[in-house]
Amino acid sequence: MYPARPTREVRLPSYCRDIKLKGGIMKFAPQKYAIEDIPLKPYIDNKEIEDLLTITPHPEEVRNIIFKALSKERLSLRETAMLINSNDSYLVDEIKAGARKLKKEVYGNRIVLFAPLYVGNLCRNNCMYCGFRASNKDEIRHTLDREELINSVKALENTGQKRLILVFGEHEKYSPEYIAECVRTVYNVKEKNGEIRRVNINAAPLEVEGFRKVKESGIGTYQIFQESYHKETYQKYHLGGKKADFENRLTSLDKAQMAGIDDVGIGVLFGLYDWKFELLSLIRHVNHLEACFNVGPHTISFPRIQDASLMNNSFPYKVSDEDFVRIISILRLAVPYTGLILTAREPENIRKEVLEFGCSQIDAGTKLEIGAYAKPDSVRQNLHKEQFKINDDRSLAEVMEELIDKGYLPSFCTSCYRKGRTGEHFMEFSVPGFIKKYCTPNALLTLAEYLMDYASENVKGKGWKLILGNIDSVDKSLQAEVIKRLERIKQGERDLYL
Repeated sequence: MYPARPTREVRLPSYCRDIKLKGGIMKFAPQKYAIEDIPLKPYIDNKEIEDLLTITPHPEEVRNIIFKALSKERLSLRETAMLINSNDSYLVDEIKAGARKLKKEVYGNRIVLFAPLYVGNLCRNNCMYCGFRASNKDEIRHTLDREELINSVKALENTGQKRLILVFGEHEKYSPEYIAECVRTVYNVKEKNGEIRRVNINAAPLEVEGFRKVKESGIGTYQIFQESYHKETYQKYHLGGKKADFENRLTSLDKAQMAGIDDVGIGVLFGLYDWKFELLSLIRHVNHLEACFNVGPHTISFPRIQDASLMNNSFPYKVSDEDFVRIISILRLAVPYTGLILTAREPENIRKEVLEFGCSQIDAGTKLEIGAYAKPDSVRQNLHKEQFKINDDRSLAEVMEELIDKGYLPSFCTSCYRKGRTGEHFMEFSVPGFIKKYCTPNALLTLAEYLMDYASENVKGKGWKLILGNIDSVDKSLQAEVIKRLERIKQGERDLYL
């Protein structure tokens, strides 16, 4: 008998709660892919993906896969396909419950915060879903000059931001040398107690030597989103510029890895094609990176298509809220230690809901218009148009207060990058439980900084109560040191991390 669909709180089957299962865990043979994983060689085979999406899993197979994920093992492509193909409502509920449990075990209640900073919207590409596309003559093109960039960073630092992702249109002006200089400029901006401690990049694919130049500036993660892994769909929406080359885009992060950038970010723009195909292809990309470079992506992003300036296309594959939650839950189970980024494209109510199912990073206080951070909101409407519509425009202060009220632990931690714990080294630390052991105390320390420097008295009181309530969750060997460092922060010291 199948269990009845839960009507209130979704709970895992008892064998998952107790980490105990009669008969053991179902094992699948190692996946042999239709295309061998070789650096710079395309690895997506449509038929392979589509065939896996025809499998009808038995409920016990699905439950065994959830159990395996709860043991913090990476799922195979076939196992992920079985979760994707589980359409019965009670199985979907069990998948979501498994994701909730796994997220709590791996990440605790920690949520990392960052802000995107758009440096320029010049672009040679013609992506039909993007407001920056070359054919959009209504777009006012602008690139921040050095003073504008500095003023934007100061404005962000004055709200408490410590982590940025610099976003560039795909244009020859935004060369590796230019990107690297922007990164160095950002790191040198110090406003009162504020500073940016980690700069990530979202920009065009580079050649290996170009990636090396950007790496030397001290970046964190380099993001390149495939947008769609379905070649025919990709070609339909990308009508000009270098980005129209599907295969070059598909293997672009191989070059980043070859240049020594071992923290890369991948992503799909859900809504261009069938979400099941795109989700399984994301995992295929993870497997490709692991096979070629011994480390998968540091982060995965999963934005949904949103309105953009002069966007006239219909998108028959738009993802519903219900399926969006499924996507995040399956990703969390499939890749336990990969950061999942939830952006302000999503409305406030959806962001609140999906945090519990696996997201570990969110942006807050987001403004996408070029130069918007340094301008009053009253003049933002006269600035250069944004790339796409955002649906959660709350300030960082508002998001911080809500996270604290909900018992989440906001974090601006950047210690791994400055300790050299990246790429394969990060996996060596994270798999034995490093994330929970060190990231939680570092989150407490960065939250304490925020409370002392930027929070209202009301939020400061609630925030310190949250910190004190989380001390017991810190590894006992570190509790005394964390308490000492919290006191040092109260006395004015900053940037204390483990």
